[in-house]
Amino acid sequence: MAATASRSVINPLQYINQNPNQAPFSTVYLPKRRRRICPHACNLSEKNNQKTGAIELHKLIENDPFEFHSKDSLPLLPRPLTSAQLTNGAAEGSRLRVAYQGVRGAYSESAAEKAYPNCEAVPCEQFDTAFQAVERWLVDRAVLPIENSLGGSIHRNYDLLLRHRLHIVGEVKLAVRHCLLANHGVEVEDLKRVLSHPQALAQCENTLTKLGLVREAVDDTAGAAKYIAFHKLKDAGAVASMTAAKIYGLKVLAQDIQDDSDNVTRFLMLAREPIIPGTDKPFKTSIVFSLEEGPGMLFKALAVFAMRNINLTKVIESRPLQKQALQTTDDNTKEFPKYFPYLFYIDFEASMADNQAQNALGHLKEFATFLRVLGSYPADSSFL
Repeated sequence: MAATASRSVINPLQYINQNPNQAPFSTVYLPKRRRRICPHACNLSEKNNQKTGAIELHKLIENDPFEFHSKDSLPLLPRPLTSAQLTNGAAEGSRLRVAYQGVRGAYSESAAEKAYPNCEAVPCEQFDTAFQAVERWLVDRAVLPIENSLGGSIHRNYDLLLRHRLHIVGEVKLAVRHCLLANHGVEVEDLKRVLSHPQALAQCENTLTKLGLVREAVDDTAGAAKYIAFHKLKDAGAVASMTAAKIYGLKVLAQDIQDDSDNVTRFLMLAREPIIPGTDKPFKTSIVFSLEEGPGMLFKALAVFAMRNINLTKVIESRPLQKQALQTTDDNTKEFPKYFPYLFYIDFEASMADNQAQNALGHLKEFATFLRVLGSYPADSSFL
């Protein structure tokens, strides 16, 4: 079995575009907030005449500095566009600006373009940056991965859904087809290592093991392709998309190298405002809740859907409730110690316009210690 090596995570914005025929691109950067620790805050990059225009965030900060509520540390949004500005923008043919994580050629960019055809896809360095860009009116939407049929859930984005106040307004599913890429003149026999996102490497485990390649994890698939192209590496390849190969001028050594052909990633479409749920098409609703500890509590929570014949599509995704310290019981008691309170994420097939769904959540609210509807939105029933 091939060895696995660790390396410093590649900053997808550290390297400039070296292809003179390729238009440069920009990525959304956000400054550090006051009164709040932002692990991925970064400075704004300004470039002119770019395919994706740079966002002049520093001017926005000067005009409308962000303040925070002492109670929940949620930032006040900068002044939104007026209705007149929105109307004029539409008249001038402006497109929706849609944030995604990664660099050009990422699967997330393809998902954004599938979700919003003819949109202006805006790359962001981190998932957090994409959430913040929507909240601060720098972009209109965000399209971010939430789960993969092989790799499972994207836990970071589940946590960010709770931390931020965006609403799920849709979903889109994208078939993932991995390719082995390298610079021109490089053959498979020349490769000693391969770079890609950890999930992409895991999804191609069998192929990479047969080739005897050392895996090196980086931020994203397209970032790996960009890195080997910029450094003109002769001993390294990248697992990325066909689109990334075209953008960065790389050679495709092998196509469809994923272990399972049914490799699908589900993306969420996020917006500042929820959509009005309807009953004219299949809808899906996503919620998050917490419960008191005790025997049968989770069974009781799931029963509110079963007794109303509501199908759960995402059965349970549990995440530790953050900002709560380890709890222990008194030594004199006979109770089991309470360690980590959990949040439960559930998706179910029903619209919030449906009385059965409203009754189910009303029932759940009677004994849940916390409940939030993350969104009620049209289900993606497209055939991949």
